[in-house]
Amino acid sequence: MRMVWKGSISFGLVTIPVRLYVATESKNVPSHQVHLSDGGRVQYKRVCSVDGAEVPYEEVGRGYETASGEMVVLSDVDLAMLPQPNSRSIDVVSFVPEKTIDPIVLDRSYYVEPESQAAKAYLLLRDALKKSERVAVAKVTLRDREVIALLRVHSDVLVLATMLWPDEVRTPRFPFLADEESSAPAQELAMAEALIDSLSDEDLDPGRYRDVHREALTSL
Repeated sequence: MRMVWKGSISFGLVTIPVRLYVATESKNVPSHQVHLSDGGRVQYKRVCSVDGAEVPYEEVGRGYETASGEMVVLSDVDLAMLPQPNSRSIDVVSFVPEKTIDPIVLDRSYYVEPESQAAKAYLLLRDALKKSERVAVAKVTLRDREVIALLRVHSDVLVLATMLWPDEVRTPRFPFLADEESSAPAQELAMAEALIDSLSDEDLDPGRYRDVHREALTSL
């Protein structure tokens, strides 16, 4: 695994130097758009929508389009005026029960490895979180943007899971939810509960499942 971030976990008077590694990877079979007549790769160019000219990378900037369609161009000077959060610290702000976290707010996960001199403090934090069944809520800057994240225990290591901001989770609004008769009858509910009980397991075993599509595509 390749290290993607280096800094420290900080809470109270405790500082634990750590490194982050992306915890997941896509196993999708890669494919490319090609020219059917000769198999050549199809490439894309950066073209200006105003004059139609190809734009070299060094002339590409950032812009924000307003609701009226106006494009506001942001210069490096403009961006430098934004608040600059601490980019090398995972700042713990609170500890909350793990069961209170809805998985829908979790975004991306990173394995957290301690520097050699900080292993003892790291293990102490890991064991304390595991015993208390709590997770640490923290602020951290990744890719020049401050995000909220969780520190939790997984497979005996700490995992940093970035979280979506509250307004990034959509509110479900569906007509059936307003129906006064949306609840199932008691007899049907009992049958559904019996079916759930018959298919219940104590733990999720991901090894039971296979990506049949990927296997077939790889074989093809």
